[in-house]
Amino acid sequence: MRDHDSVPAIRRLTTAEASAGLLLEMRRLLDHAFDGDFSDEDWEHTCGGWHLIVSDGCLVAHAAVVPRVLTVADQPFHTGYVEGVATLGARQGEGLGSLVMVEAGRVVRDEFALGALSTARHTFYERLGWECWRGPTFVRLGSTMIRTEDEDDGVMVLRYGESRDLDLTAPISCQARAGDDW
Repeated sequence: MRDHDSVPAIRRLTTAEASAGLLLEMRRLLDHAFDGDFSDEDWEHTCGGWHLIVSDGCLVAHAAVVPRVLTVADQPFHTGYVEGVATLGARQGEGLGSLVMVEAGRVVRDEFALGALSTARHTFYERLGWECWRGPTFVRLGSTMIRTEDEDDGVMVLRYGESRDLDLTAPISCQARAGDDW
């Protein structure tokens, strides 16, 4: 952490509780953090659940947890899906991303049966208890299952409670959505 003696305060709020100005600030942070590669669909995926934010005069870190249903080997799980994880570039390396992700893990455990996310940065999440899914991934489009081999190496889960013993090599699927399915 910078020269601060205390850990920055994290705020947990739902999309409905966020002001229009705060939502705009979240979107700007995400646009900047993803170098302009954060689409309107990505933003839609980030809304509708909980936002975990750290502010220090301005928004410096963000993660969202949104509800989805993932199916593992034909068993549906009410899943907290993590979206929009970002830290302001000038503040990276201070532990702020970890701070919002620890809080995201709390939201997942408080509200859902399983946590999931898609990333290319496995080591960041593994040290926080997330595990790589090793089984095949699919997207559900109505009653049709579409294989998503390109996603096989990106899906991670947070198992606990009823999901603690899930087989990480079983097939996993999500419902199709606009933009990136995973």
